[in-house]
Amino acid sequence: MVEVSRFRNGMSMLTGAVNIITTAGPGGRAGFTATAVCSVTDQPPTLLVCLNQSSFVHRAFTENGVLCVNPLCGAQQSLSEVFSNRALSADERFAHADWTSLETGSPALAGALVNFDCRIVDTHSVGTHSVFYCQVVDIRQRDAGPEGRPDGGLVYFNRAYHRLGDASRALP
Repeated sequence: MVEVSRFRNGMSMLTGAVNIITTAGPGGRAGFTATAVCSVTDQPPTLLVCLNQSSFVHRAFTENGVLCVNPLCGAQQSLSEVFSNRALSADERFAHADWTSLETGSPALAGALVNFDCRIVDTHSVGTHSVFYCQVVDIRQRDAGPEGRPDGGLVYFNRAYHRLGDASRALP
């Protein structure tokens, strides 16, 4: 088996979109920063989100059974850092941005590129993490910017944040 340090070094070369994952309900309001998010299928529309079982927010997500995936734009790096700061309470974290909600009541970031409002329909435990399978029940997509395109996204690569934008246009 591969050593943990080699695996982590290899994974640092895998670019990931930066997301704030939020929940609200009987288990409380909570949120965290994640790059371990991806599409599973479009029929039914389903995402997966991975969360460390030892995280102090894990209980809120499992008790609430709902979440919202909020992919960040390049200008929201500081918000990513806020939601990855374990020293801040939920109230302190959520005070740094404007929030609304969609169908599930999970906090939807007003300035996110898109909001995927989801119900957790299945959970698997793999090693130290829970893998949440999340059926998308509502989507709100941000309007295009002044040039007819949405702002570029925020990604994490090689242990650093990178902003996507005009210089990162799609290749022909």
